[in-house]
Amino acid sequence: MFKKYILSCVVCLCLICGQIVPVGATPGNQQGGGQNGTKAFQPTLTADAAVLIDSNNGQILFDKQAHKRRPPASTTKIMTTILALEFGNLADVVTVSDHAAKVGESTIHLDPGEKLTLGSLIEGALIKSGNDACVAIAEQIAGSEEAFVQLMNAKARVLGAYDTNFVNTNGLPNKQHYSTAYDLALMARHGTHLAKFAEVTRIKETAIEFIQPHTTLPIRNTNKLLWMYEFADGVKTGTTNAAGKCLVASATKNGRQLIAVVLNSPARFQDAMKLLEYGFNNFQTVTRGAKGEPAGNFAVTNGTQPRVPVVLGSSVKFLANPKDKASVERTLVWTRGNAAPIKAGEVLGYAEYSLHGQVLGQASLAAANSVAQLSLWQRLNLIRQQELAE
Repeated sequence: MFKKYILSCVVCLCLICGQIVPVGATPGNQQGGGQNGTKAFQPTLTADAAVLIDSNNGQILFDKQAHKRRPPASTTKIMTTILALEFGNLADVVTVSDHAAKVGESTIHLDPGEKLTLGSLIEGALIKSGNDACVAIAEQIAGSEEAFVQLMNAKARVLGAYDTNFVNTNGLPNKQHYSTAYDLALMARHGTHLAKFAEVTRIKETAIEFIQPHTTLPIRNTNKLLWMYEFADGVKTGTTNAAGKCLVASATKNGRQLIAVVLNSPARFQDAMKLLEYGFNNFQTVTRGAKGEPAGNFAVTNGTQPRVPVVLGSSVKFLANPKDKASVERTLVWTRGNAAPIKAGEVLGYAEYSLHGQVLGQASLAAANSVAQLSLWQRLNLIRQQELAE
């Protein structure tokens, strides 16, 4: 009962909390090209759907039917292990249930009554793609797989994965179990910012330790990209007849991490490498503005001055093709009413940087100085002066 109560509270919190939307969260479903790419450089893929994003801010660099709903297969396990890491304790000892042991397809061959840590189950799920490990994780965290799936769907909404619906923890085929390339990229981005997730998904080979019986199981990562591409550092494969061959991949080069997702891709590893190399080779980090830099003026009503200068609250960094840097536009968006008084440092809005309709970054706009409110006599005198001027 206690676990169910905790789960209910967490689900409600996830659903009502503020949602953080990554940069470029509403891209168009373009066929084979990102919104800020240059057509001459766009890679040709075998994948039915694909996306490439910057892990730092979620900026979309390439989009091919990124919002098309498709079976995600075992890439589902990204979300399962994220929740295991966020709500579980790696050292907790898990006893395998009959239900978990009966799960078929890709497994780590769990038997009822066996004991191993939650950390070992996470390795079995992410590295060996164990379906049984995922069910054991769910039962440990939420008491049942069904309850855990509710938590998965709530977390998906919090991350902005609105075109995702989970009905199980491992991606076994079900018509109501679906996601998109973009949503999976959001999940992977969140996962790669969790230290343990990032550590496990880059492991090529290891051994799972069982507590009871005391034994080990050698496992090898299903993600061949870790051997094929020197910069690869994750994340997860997935394969079913309905989903085809899928891959969520990450790579880090010169301090930049990119995430590529290819769904129903006959050449998934080659497709992922093409996307990652496209991102590394054709986009550069661009910095616009600096903290405290003047950015314009804010109109003031009933104030001792008609406008107040505003300054940037921070610099904005994003990726852009060198040919597109000059086309980046800045728009000032005001979020506060114009009436005085205004305090120095008060946030009045934000500067939004965009390219071809895609938002690349934002910085707050703060008042450079205070503006006092006019007194009643000052306002009457101002009105009189305006009447005389007419």
